[in-house]
Amino acid sequence: MPHVASISIYPIKSFGPAQVTTSQISDGGGLEHDREFALFDANGKYVNGKRNPKVHQLAAAVDWKDATVSFKALDSIRPPVAFHLLREIDALQAWVSGYFDQSISWRQSQGGGFPDDPAAPGPTIVSDATCNEVATWYDGLPVDEIRKRFRANIEIACDQPFWEDHLFAGTEEVVRFRIGDVVFFGTNPCKRCAVPALRPIGGESYPDFAKIFMAKREETLPPWSNRSQFDHFYRLCVNTQVPQSESGKQIHVGDTVEILGTQNG
Repeated sequence: MPHVASISIYPIKSFGPAQVTTSQISDGGGLEHDREFALFDANGKYVNGKRNPKVHQLAAAVDWKDATVSFKALDSIRPPVAFHLLREIDALQAWVSGYFDQSISWRQSQGGGFPDDPAAPGPTIVSDATCNEVATWYDGLPVDEIRKRFRANIEIACDQPFWEDHLFAGTEEVVRFRIGDVVFFGTNPCKRCAVPALRPIGGESYPDFAKIFMAKREETLPPWSNRSQFDHFYRLCVNTQVPQSESGKQIHVGDTVEILGTQNG
């Protein structure tokens, strides 16, 4: 039976993942601490890899136990720096502003985070078989790199590429499913941006990445995938919503996935 193979949270929006074995559903319907922090420019826009290539040269990690965030500029011999998340926000903002050479603010959103899709702020889902399949479409991109490029929260272990396409239906419907004790609504296949075409560390662009992906995605679209959801084929992973009733519940690596049915969205 399909089950959870791994859980990834992204504490800082647009930066790298943290692997966990258990995660709690937040009040906003996402995973606890996922996209809890974000960097914003002076115009109030996210600082991300789509707009600023220097994101791909910066490693960042949150230590929840010590309440600190650390940064390391990968193109510099300077040592990493760390800031306390309560006492040193001004110093943190000054450092990242200097790194990006512009005024940057650091913001936190507890309980809801800064989701990529506000209409479906639940965790994104993909299968390990899908990651393995997509890796065969590109020379020189191992499966772990595919995972890093598409940034899913929950990876499902199964033996069918694109099994996760079972988790969405028509455009006016949702698929109700359960992971462990938590009920989810699968809404749609996730529309991708320019980021998957870029190497996570370094930011180099893979030639014709999206063109290759769209051709292969259409060619390999499984019979259970609802074609009405594809206005184009640059879509991968499933977006979800989580009912408020599920807040505080936990999912675990090893939890089984059970499809409960389709209902109007």
